[in-house]
Amino acid sequence: MPSVKLAKRLAASILKCGQNAVYLDPSEHSEISVANSRQSVRKLIKSKIILKRTQTVHSRARANLWNAAKAKGRHMGHGKRKGSANARLPVKVLWMRRMRVLRRMLKKYRESKKIDKHLYHELYMQVKGNRYKTKRVLMEHIHFSKAELKREKELA
Repeated sequence: MPSVKLAKRLAASILKCGQNAVYLDPSEHSEISVANSRQSVRKLIKSKIILKRTQTVHSRARANLWNAAKAKGRHMGHGKRKGSANARLPVKVLWMRRMRVLRRMLKKYRESKKIDKHLYHELYMQVKGNRYKTKRVLMEHIHFSKAELKREKELA
């Protein structure tokens, strides 16, 4: 019985797929075994004796449903967690976010002349020293210190 190994290998190369994805028509076995060149294999591919199998479906429908549920907060309880709280959302990342938010706010206030450079520097160092937890608290302190400065000017 003549071998079709060569034809299969050549077909895989021509079709740009693996050898398992190449289908050889069993009824045309003798014709395939004669094909010993790329040209002859191309001719068999053209005449549909050698075919490329379609890829099997690997649906992501279930994965998409699961991810949609996770977006709503399902499957996120204590039993599903592997890393520590710090591994899941590092304290450093939270700190960096907070610093960036507060510093951005201070820069905006300085540029719009709501605070002068001296108050800016003082508040910047306090922000760095973890004095203010949120934008709201910082804003309240800015209003308070501005009122304090205004009061001192009126008294002087």
